[in-house]
Amino acid sequence: MNYQWYPGHMTKAKRMMQENICLIDLVIELVDARIPLSSRNPDIDELGKNKSRLILLNKSDLADAGANQAWIAYFQRQGFYVLEINAKTGQGLKAIQGMVKEACKDKIERDRKRGIKNRPVRAIVVGIPNVGKSTFINSFAGKACAKTGNKPGVTKGKQWIRLNKELELLDTPGILWPKFESQEVGRKLAYIGSMNDEILQMTELAMDLTAYLLEHYRGELLERYQMEDCGEKLTPVMVLEHVCENRKCYKKGQEPDYEKAAALVVDDFRSGRIGRITLEMPESARLD
Repeated sequence: MNYQWYPGHMTKAKRMMQENICLIDLVIELVDARIPLSSRNPDIDELGKNKSRLILLNKSDLADAGANQAWIAYFQRQGFYVLEINAKTGQGLKAIQGMVKEACKDKIERDRKRGIKNRPVRAIVVGIPNVGKSTFINSFAGKACAKTGNKPGVTKGKQWIRLNKELELLDTPGILWPKFESQEVGRKLAYIGSMNDEILQMTELAMDLTAYLLEHYRGELLERYQMEDCGEKLTPVMVLEHVCENRKCYKKGQEPDYEKAAALVVDDFRSGRIGRITLEMPESARLD
C-alpha cells in the first residue's frame, strides 16, 4: 500500500503560517504521543525557527508511560519545552500557562524593560490533522471556540482566540508535508487515524500493526483477544482468524470477514482498548 496525501487546503495552511509567523512569540506544537516523531511536520522547525517552542505530547494516556518519559527527555535535549497532555480529559493542561511563561520569559522581560505591560504572549497552535488541536484549544480555553471532529481537515481557516490577558492563540488548519520520505511514517500516521480510512487497505494495515504488537506488546494483544501464546508460530494472519472467530466477524455462509476483523483491531488500538502502546522510540531508547 502506498501512503500519500496533500490536499489543496494544506498548501494554503502552510502559506497562512508563513504569513503570520512574524506576529508570533511561541509555537505550540501538538504531536501524537504514540508516534511523536512521525506526527511532527518537518516544515514546522523551519517555519518556527528563532521562536520559543513548546511540544505537547497529546493522547499521552494512550501511549506507553515509560516511552512518554523517554520522548520528553529527547525533546528537552533538542531545546524544546515539553508536556504530556490529554486534551480530551484536560489532563496536564493546568501546567501549560506556567510553561508558556517560562518559554517566553526573555520576551516578557524585554517588554517590561520597554515599558510594555500586559501584552499577551501570542502563540500559534500547529499540528497535523487529527492530532487533537481543536480539542486542545477547546479544553484549554474552557469553551467550544474551535470546531472539533474525528476526521482530518476540520479546521479550514485561521482564528485568533483570546484565552486571558496573558495569552492569545492562533489556530490554523493542520499542515501536512508534500511527500513522505519514508512510507513507514505514512503507515504510522494511518495507524493513528491521520489519514482518511476510506483510501486505506484496512486488512493490510491491521496485519502490519498486529506484527508490531506481537513483537513489542504481545501480552496486551493476546489478553485483549483472549488468545493463548503459541510462541513463534503465532502470526498476524492467525490473530485475525482468531478475532473473526472470537468476535463473530463472518460474511454470509460463515466465511471469515477479515476486513471487519481488521477494522476492529485498528479501532481497538486507536481507542487504547489493547493497552497503552507507543509505535516508535527515540534512538537513545528502545522498546524491549
